[in-house]
Formats: sequence, structure tokens, C-alpha cells
Amino acid sequence: MLKLFTRFFRLLHINFVLARYNLDEIILATHWFYPLRFLTYFNPWYWTTGRTLPRGLRLRRALEDLGPIFVKAGQILSTRLDFLPDDLALELAQLQDRVAPFPGKEAKKIIEAAMKCPLPQVFSHFETEALASASIAQVHAATLHNGKAVVVKVLRPQIKKVIDGDLDLLMTLAKLAERYWKGARSFKPREMVDEIAHTLYDELDLLREGANASQLRRNFLHSPILHIPEIYWSHSHANVLVMERIEGIPIHDMDKLRKAGINLKKVAERGIDIFFTQVFRDNFFHADLHPGNLFISATNPQDPKYLAVDFGIAGSLNSKDQRYLAENMLAFLKRDYRRVAELHIASGWLPPETRADQFEGAIRAVCEPIFELPLKDISFAQLLYRLFQTARRFHINIQPQLILLQKSLFSIESLARQLCPEIDLWKTAAPYLEHWLKRQVGVKAFFKRIRDNLPLWSEKLPEIPGLIFEVLNETQQRQEKIRFAEERQARNNNQPPATSGARYFWVGSGLTLTLAGGLLLLHPFHPTLYHAFSATPGWVLAGTGLAFLLGGLMR
Repeated sequence: MLKLFTRFFRLLHINFVLARYNLDEIILATHWFYPLRFLTYFNPWYWTTGRTLPRGLRLRRALEDLGPIFVKAGQILSTRLDFLPDDLALELAQLQDRVAPFPGKEAKKIIEAAMKCPLPQVFSHFETEALASASIAQVHAATLHNGKAVVVKVLRPQIKKVIDGDLDLLMTLAKLAERYWKGARSFKPREMVDEIAHTLYDELDLLREGANASQLRRNFLHSPILHIPEIYWSHSHANVLVMERIEGIPIHDMDKLRKAGINLKKVAERGIDIFFTQVFRDNFFHADLHPGNLFISATNPQDPKYLAVDFGIAGSLNSKDQRYLAENMLAFLKRDYRRVAELHIASGWLPPETRADQFEGAIRAVCEPIFELPLKDISFAQLLYRLFQTARRFHINIQPQLILLQKSLFSIESLARQLCPEIDLWKTAAPYLEHWLKRQVGVKAFFKRIRDNLPLWSEKLPEIPGLIFEVLNETQQRQEKIRFAEERQARNNNQPPATSGARYFWVGSGLTLTLAGGLLLLHPFHPTLYHAFSATPGWVLAGTGLAFLLGGLMR
């Protein structure tokens, strides 16, 4: 009963926020409630907020007021360009997760409970006032006893209870949408709520965030373009994370960057460099690259270095998705629309029954007007938006593992163009894609795959003679049945049975392989290489030859 009342009052609060930003007009505009559209005029906010602000801005502000669940929902929705109108998608992409901090004294209690000791035993100095605050956690500055400056990230008290309640309500709304709105089925609202839940519960475990940061730090340990702060594991827990404090200029503060003499063009190019390196070299990328999480070191203005924070969301792609993504981007760059259509179908992004020629024509109609612009003026985010809108009628299936990547790519492109409007994103990205594809399909890649699989092959190699014998034995039994049938048929027709040459082939092959294996075993060509290059192949050849010989004699 208590849960029911809690859900009811939370629903009232949601309706109040929607009405305050005049978003009830979206619901009343649907065909079920259209006759009741006149009720909009009784909303007092209709005559203020509703008539002065665009709907995208009103929706973004409403989601920010409703809390972490709705902020995350809006951030994920912003990537669904195949579903949302342009103005809503672009506005939701700007969602920022900022809320008022909770009291510093309460943060101290949480930290002391996690570390099971008074705060002065861990830190020589601790700032009670929070440096930054978000819906799930907030950050305090501190100093360790060894003099190192750190930041302490603390989860909000009772945040899991709040998230559980909102997720339960959101799932109920998703089920209702699927039941009463046919258009929602292609959007898959329940799967989207599951994805939001997965993302949020991952962010509730700060040790997971620390692990993501450690992985990224190893990948860029000596990099001149990106610094990841060190995690102090001895002081970290599931609800408290202690990491190195960084000092830099927020990447969105253009005035400070210019005053510091930062090379903005190089900053833009290095942002693209970092993104594609993470995706195609490391297959592990920071998936929350909004401006609030990125800083620029002012130590060397002409050789700027990125400083990243907040690693709660990280993503990765399997080799198949990497390959299709790289080939798709290069095919777009070369205007090979047939290849783009084939890749979309082969990768499973489109149904297998989709006609490639029809999708090719639709892509060409979208891309040709855009590619008439100079390359530096082509927005990859805008291109994807137009493509998803076009592909919607082909029932495109956006893979869940690509959503985070898509969101990160939009953020990086937006940042790069803000820093340096004349930057050519395609020209900067193409070398990374071509280099990665060469490493995947060249001679070096072939030998690398052999080297990677060699331990498995050496483990399975001794089993090969037995497997070959089993296959030959089954084949011999089938041949015996056929031979008996032929002899019976020949006797009935008073003809001599046909003699098969297969027996001589098996016996001859068996003798040859057995002899070759024996020579390798008896006469090693080089004593130091005998075990690796003579013994194992010798036994394998000899065993295979004996299996062939036995199979031939039994025919």
C-alpha cells in the first residue's frame, strides 16, 4: 500500500512538472486526447512559459527537474535520431546532470562509515563544500597525508531507493505505451528502460567507475594528448572513490582557453584523435564525453593535453561492429552507397529481406545534397540524423552497443566544431579508419591471427589423429554398406562387382604420411628446433598416416 501511495504522489509531481513547462500539450495533441485540447488554455503556465520557450528547451528543463532517471532517459533518447524530431534530439543532447549538493557533514559521515575510521586518519585536509554535484554523487576536494591533492566522490544518501522507485514507475509507463500506442513498439520502450536501469546501476558502483578509469589510464599512460587521473584503491569503496585531483580549464570555457593562449585547432584535432584511438585501437572508450567532463591543461598552450573525469559510463565494440563501422564511414566518404547498403544488411542493422538497391537509392537521395558542401562543412551527426530518418521506413535496428558510441561521436564532433569551426572532421578521421582496416585485413593481420590462435591449435593438435580416425571409420562403414548393396545388385544381375580405387588412395596416402612422420621422428634436422618443429609434426603425420592406412585396409 505504501508503495502504491509513493508511486501516486511521484506521478502527481511528474504531472505538475509537465504542466509547469506546458508539456501537457504534447499528450493532448495525440489522437486519443485531441478533443480535450482546449484544456491546455486552463494551464496557467501556458500563458508564460508555454508561449515563450521552444518545446525542446521546455522538455530538457523538465527532465532536469525530474531527476537522474529522467536525465539519463533524455540522454539516451537524444541518440534515437530515427525516432525523435530534430529539435527535440538536438536539445536533449545538451542535457546536463547538475543538482544542488547535499550537506558536507553528511558526506563526511558516509566517508567515515565506508572507511571505518575518522576522516583525519585518512586526509590531512577535507573541503566540506562540494566542488561539483550531480544527481547520483558529488565531489569534494581533499589532501592525503603524503601531500597529494585528491578528489573524493561520494554517492548521495538513499539514492538507490529513489532510482528503484523511478525505474519502477518508468517501466509501468513503458508498458502502457507499448499497449496503447502502436508507434512505441518500434521504439522498444521497455528495452530502453532496461538500458537506463543498467547504466544507472553501473554508476551506483564507484569501484566500477574506478576500474574504467584504471583501464583508460593504462591505455594512455604515457600519452602526450590525454591524462587520466590515478585511482587510490586503498581509500576507495563502492560508495566512495578517491582519485588524483586534476587542474585544467573547462573545455567549454572558450574565453579562458583563448586568454591562456591554447591552440584551439590542435585541441579539436586531438579530441578526434582520442576518440578514434579509443574505439579502434583500444576497443574501450569513455562514453560520457560531454563538456563538463573534459578539461585542457594550460601547462603548454601550444601542445595542449586533455584531462578527463567521470568514468561511470564506458563502452566497447566487438571486432565485427568495429569492422562494419570503419567500412561504413569510409564508404560514405567515397560515396559508395551500394557498399553502405550491403554493410547495413550484412551487419544486421537492417532486416535481411531488405532490398539493397532500394536502400542504396534512399541513401543517395540523402547524401548527395550534403556531399555537395565542402568536407569541412559536413556534419557527421547531421548526416546520421538524416540517414536514420530515411532508414526508419526500412525498419532499421540500431544495435544497443552502438548507442553509446553514437552519443560520444556527436559530443566530440560538437566540441571540435565549437573549438575550430573550419576543422575537417572527415579528413582527420579517415587515416585512423584506413590504418585500422589495413591492420585487420593485411598480411600482418593474417600472421597475427595465426600467432594468437597457436596456443589453442597446439592444445588441439594431439586430438586430430583420433578425430580423423573417427571420421574415416564412419566413412568406411557407409562405404561398406554401399559395397554390400552393389555386390548384391551385381549378383542379382550376374555381373562382377565394381572395384573402387578409393581403397588404394587411402592405403597409399597412409603409407606416405606414416613414412614422412617416421623420418621426422628419426632424423631431426636441427637439434635445438627438434622439439618444436620436428617432434610434434612427426607424431601428427605418423598418427594421421596410420589412421589413413587402417581406414584403407578396412575398406
